[in-house]
Amino acid sequence: MSKELPEQASVVVIGGGVIGASIAFHLAESGVSDVVLLEKDELACGSTCKAAGGVRASFSNEANIAIGLRGLDVYSRFAQEYHQEIDFSRDGYLYLLSDQANVDIFTESVALQNRHGVPSRMVTPEEAQKISPLISTDGLLAASWSPQDGKATPESVVMGYAAAARRHGARIIRHCAVTDIESTGGTITAVVTEHGRIKTDTVVCAAGAWSSGIGNMLGVNIPVVPVRRQIAFTEPLSELPESSPSLTIDFPSNFYFHPEGKGLLLGWSDPNEREGFNLRFELEDWLMGLGAIAETRVPAVLDYGISTGWAGLYEVTPDRNQIIARSTEVEGLLIATGYSGHGFLMGPATGEIVRDLYHGKEPEYDISSFALDRFAQAGIGAGETNIV
Repeated sequence: MSKELPEQASVVVIGGGVIGASIAFHLAESGVSDVVLLEKDELACGSTCKAAGGVRASFSNEANIAIGLRGLDVYSRFAQEYHQEIDFSRDGYLYLLSDQANVDIFTESVALQNRHGVPSRMVTPEEAQKISPLISTDGLLAASWSPQDGKATPESVVMGYAAAARRHGARIIRHCAVTDIESTGGTITAVVTEHGRIKTDTVVCAAGAWSSGIGNMLGVNIPVVPVRRQIAFTEPLSELPESSPSLTIDFPSNFYFHPEGKGLLLGWSDPNEREGFNLRFELEDWLMGLGAIAETRVPAVLDYGISTGWAGLYEVTPDRNQIIARSTEVEGLLIATGYSGHGFLMGPATGEIVRDLYHGKEPEYDISSFALDRFAQAGIGAGETNIV
């Protein structure tokens, strides 16, 4: 992974997370001879390494269901096909519902998922407690159970894709920040980095929470904002259940947990979190909010201390759906960003979609709702409901 920059490249992919690594692999595998991936730090060091690792198809959007199913399929075979162990397991997603509006929404979502082959179903509070023994059923009306959803290790997926991309001839250059993108007459001509300049006519923006800055280099508005999300890990539990879902989610508070080692991983999306690149892990206020939810939903958590934790960034769009598109403003700009917390599971399908867009082929997925220019329209369509 040399820092020596080539003079030119067919494609420059910006961003070394799961999205960028998948795209670099799929392009190189398809025969693009000189793919270059640029990462300003280490591979997977951005949002990818701070992800909880969930992989699911339990969405409310038809295209997202298809993309999620592809992620589950690829990750189930990843160790064999990419020679990289990713600790993939399918222990299911359980959504806990305590108001009728969400029961109605998830009932519709389950029906849509079933039509596309996802074996999710609505369950009673009592059934939910059997699936996830640590929860309390107080106030629960129902739950949605998707037994084939799962989790994996994001950093390992990136390493697998990166190694496969290199085997197909792609170059991966770390610690190489992009400082500018040159264009002439609305067509990309080069990428400028802190270590030099690469002539190219195609750039893929896979920079996650930093994508807006990449777009600004070309005068393209990419409406992605960074929002901090924190995760904490408990001390070992004296009575950890023998089995538990990949993720148990209290919806719509978005408090979630799953077993991690001998303890639990705890997550919560603080609705009062301000936009910005705040990566400080700050327990006090966040833990108070999380604790108030846990007291009702998983009271056993309160008996254990926090051993460690971290903060990462979601890359959020106005409708909480990703942007996967070819720019209509600048020739040669492809965009894959704005996954609003779901980029890891969407990595496999995104690589395939961007590969097809590059080659001028119609992707196998309906990406019409992921176009960048949707935000310029008078009314943005309905976004993804099942956000974690």
